[in-house]
Amino acid sequence: MPRLSPAEARDLILGALTGSGLLPGHAGYFTDAILDTELSGLEGHGFYWLQYYCEHLRSGKVDGKVTPKVTEVSASALRVDAGHGFAHPAIEAGFQHLIPAAKAMGIAVMGVYNSYNAATLGYHSGVLARAGLFAIGATNAVPTVAPVGGKRPIIGTNPISYAVPAPGGEIAFLVDQSATAVPWTSVKLAAEAGRAIPLGWALDAEGQPTTDAQAGLAGSMAPAGGVKGFSIGLLVEVLCAALAGGELGPDQGSFTDNDGKPIDNGQFFIAIDPGALSGGTFDATVAKLVRSITEQEGARLPNARRKANIARLTVEGLEIDDALLARLRAFA
Repeated sequence: MPRLSPAEARDLILGALTGSGLLPGHAGYFTDAILDTELSGLEGHGFYWLQYYCEHLRSGKVDGKVTPKVTEVSASALRVDAGHGFAHPAIEAGFQHLIPAAKAMGIAVMGVYNSYNAATLGYHSGVLARAGLFAIGATNAVPTVAPVGGKRPIIGTNPISYAVPAPGGEIAFLVDQSATAVPWTSVKLAAEAGRAIPLGWALDAEGQPTTDAQAGLAGSMAPAGGVKGFSIGLLVEVLCAALAGGELGPDQGSFTDNDGKPIDNGQFFIAIDPGALSGGTFDATVAKLVRSITEQEGARLPNARRKANIARLTVEGLEIDDALLARLRAFA
């Protein structure tokens, strides 16, 4: 497969988005997020989803020219109306208010509604951490997970992320995980390739564990840790639908199909000024916590693998399937 340098990959992403109708002023943050995802080694979450973003722009499923509307509910609470546009421009616009609000008030929250696939959630929480804030982020999605004991999906994979800041605009560590055993994309890629999936990834339409990826897509994703994973996904649904104002999973448009229906899901972020709240001890405590993990042979911090991938792939370049590369170039 061909390899792209980070600069070539960025040009490809930016060209595909703007060539499909996204305003150039809304494309920078979005492009950086997709590139960061690829460099992090998160297969199936960067270039792969870009083709759907472009298709949805061209079909009108998502509005590439809408300007997000930020409303200050209070000095420490914001609402962002994505206007049936992409999540990334809406999140970027909201963060311009959320970051100073959190630093002024000690804590601030932000809900995004009428939104779209936020892609790699950890990218967004990482932006807040690099601004010196402890960040928690969540996003809901189309239903792929049935309640434990049930068969009909009610919530999505519903990831939650948190990022811990370190001095100098660095990230001490970052967690980004779905409420399911694996991301939905992993099962979809296996189905497209005709590969079996391990037991524990998904359930069929009768609620039974399956190794058939197609049966898993027709059934339900397996929650991570059983009822505990479903409970986390349920928390995300409350944050992103009930609080932020996004649609509940069953009421959202498809993340992949050109069905003409906006996704209209929601995102929710909490940003905390750790220095103020901890009385100035936060950095030292986190550093001690980090050392207690890294000093153990064989142990690693969350996000360590992503950081290693970024360093490696920045030099080696990014592999991309020939057919997908041609498709993305055609969008540009």
